[in-house]
Order: sequence, then C-alpha cells, then structure tokens
Amino acid sequence: MVFVCAFFVYIVAINKGVDLGENVVDPNAPAVEGAIPVFDITKVQDPWVSTPEMVTYGKKFYSTNCAMCHGNEGKGDGAAGASLNPKPRNLVEGKWTQGEGVIAHFKVLQNGIKGSSMAAYSHFKPADRWAVIHFIDSITENKSKDDPAKVAEFAKTAQ
Repeated sequence: MVFVCAFFVYIVAINKGVDLGENVVDPNAPAVEGAIPVFDITKVQDPWVSTPEMVTYGKKFYSTNCAMCHGNEGKGDGAAGASLNPKPRNLVEGKWTQGEGVIAHFKVLQNGIKGSSMAAYSHFKPADRWAVIHFIDSITENKSKDDPAKVAEFAKTAQ
C-alpha cells in the first residue's frame, strides 16, 4: 500500500510528464545520408494511381485500421475477427463478393457491407482509402484489372 501511495504522489506531484508540444526533430538539422524520405500523402495528386510509396503507406494504414479483423497478412485471421460473424474476408485468396476492381473496393471502404461486420470507413480521407486499396491489391491473388481512365473518372468525384 505504501508503494501505491508513493507511486501516486510521484506521478501526480513530482513527475513532469511528457511535453507534447516539444519538437523532437530539428527542422534545420542536416539530412542524414541514407535516410528514407517521409512520404506525405497530402501531396499526392492522383492517389488512385498505385505507386510503391502508396502501397507502403497503405500497408501502414492497413496495419493500424484493418489488421485487427483481417489479420496482419490479410488472411481474415485478425484477433478481433475471431468473434465476428460472418468472419472477415481473406483478402489474399478467394473471389471478391462485392465486385472486382478498385472502384468496387473503394465503395466497400466507403459504404461498408450490409449484413456483415465490415463497417463503412467514409470518415477516412479518400487518399488513405486509395492507399489501403493499393496495399490490398499488392497482396491479393485476385488482382484488379481496371481501366485506368474509368478509375480516374470515378476517383475525381469519389469522396
């Protein structure tokens, strides 16, 4: 009990905590040779066009927002997905149930799938959703075969 009280006093009164306003990176510091440049998705003009940078960004976004249900490798075996009915889709194998192609995938992320546990993710920025789609397309065995002109036309109005 003494330890608990002492720890509480330390946390509340003594410890200064973390300064969240602290700038831990000096913007004027010289670039480190071999450093990986930071990818800024807000600067991507055509996020519906797959690039290695978009796939990498999509993988990170997927890991944070999708892997808990679909699994780290996209096989539908995420920890949260174990309790869902129906189970999350295996994104690597199998046919797409809501239509093939990146336009159909975008609509699933935007609207979800009724009667399933696939929620709508329209609150994510369109560029983030495109990045996730590019990552999924990079791991699936059922690759999208889309007309780039139709995708671009759709994407310019997709929100």
